[in-house]
Amino acid sequence: MNDERLVKVSKYLSKHLRHQPERLGLTLQPGGWVGVTELLAACTRNRFPISRAQLDEVVAQNDKQRFSFDETGERIRANQGHSVEVDLALVAQTPPATLYHGTGAGSVETIRHEGLQKMQRHHVHLSPDLETARRVGARHGKPHLFTVDTQAMHAAGYLFYCSDNGVWLTDHVPATFLHDTVAS
Repeated sequence: MNDERLVKVSKYLSKHLRHQPERLGLTLQPGGWVGVTELLAACTRNRFPISRAQLDEVVAQNDKQRFSFDETGERIRANQGHSVEVDLALVAQTPPATLYHGTGAGSVETIRHEGLQKMQRHHVHLSPDLETARRVGARHGKPHLFTVDTQAMHAAGYLFYCSDNGVWLTDHVPATFLHDTVAS
C-alpha cells in the first residue's frame, strides 16, 4: 500500500474507532474493541473497503501506533484519543519522573494559567520524550514544550495510565506541575 493510502486508511479508522463508530454502525465493546470482521464489513458497506492485509499494514506501520489488535488478532481498537464514551480498561501505573507535553504557541498562556485539560477527550496525553512532544506540538503550529513533574503529581495522588503505544494519560495536569522546556 502506498503512503497516501496508508495515511487515508489511518485517518478513516481514527475517525470511526475514536470518534464516530456509530457512523459505521459499530458499537465499541469494553476496552474499545470491535471485531475485525465487523469493522471490515462496515467499511465496505460505507464505500471505503479495506482488506485485512491493508488493516494489518496500518496497525503495523502507523507512525503513532494508534491501533492495536487483541491477542487473538480478531479484535482491534484505537489505543487512546477517544471522544466517545469508552472504558479502555487501562490500569493505573507509576509514571516516569517526568513526561512532556507539546502544544502550539497559541495555547501556551492558557496552559500556564489553567494547566492541561482533557478537553473533548478522555485524558490529557503526555509524551515520554521531547522529540515526540515536539512532533505533537508541531501539529498545532510553532511547537512549545512543557515538562510535567509526574513524580510530584503521582506523589500527590494523581493517576497515570500508559496506552499500548506508549502515550501516557492522566485526567488533568495542574499548572503547578508544568515547567516551560527549552528544547535543544
